[in-house]
Amino acid sequence: MPETRDVVQLILDDHRKMEDLFRQMRSVEADRATALKEFADLLIAHALAEEAKVYPALKRYRNIDDEEVEHGETEHDEGNKALLALLEVDEVGSDDWDEKLEELVEAVAHHTDEEERTILNGARENVPMERREELGADFVEERAHQLKSGCGSVENLRKIVKS
Repeated sequence: MPETRDVVQLILDDHRKMEDLFRQMRSVEADRATALKEFADLLIAHALAEEAKVYPALKRYRNIDDEEVEHGETEHDEGNKALLALLEVDEVGSDDWDEKLEELVEAVAHHTDEEERTILNGARENVPMERREELGADFVEERAHQLKSGCGSVENLRKIVKS
């Protein structure tokens, strides 16, 4: 179990882990394919858990902008498409792979920056800690369920992108 149950901190922790995985995927000294698989699983599990457990709850708070939450879901879709494009490149480290990696980094970095400034700051200011911890427990449970299901596979990502 993570040290914190605060959903805001749990989401931030995932964002920092994604940044670490981006660094590994960029490094010729790292196992880039393994880092990509770990990233794919984390990104999809994280986004599905946010959309299933966190975003609907945050929409109930008057001072959290519903449009920002909905925009976050749209950005998840953009990240999913960029991830699928990278997963479909045959040769890790090729010019095409590096290009698709940078498109993914850009999409995810844009989303995490906006989410941290708008949705998560709104949650910090308007959602009581007790409720944030309840949401954190729900988020962790749903993310773990998604991770066990192999959610970051190319096949699953194709289904997600199609829907």
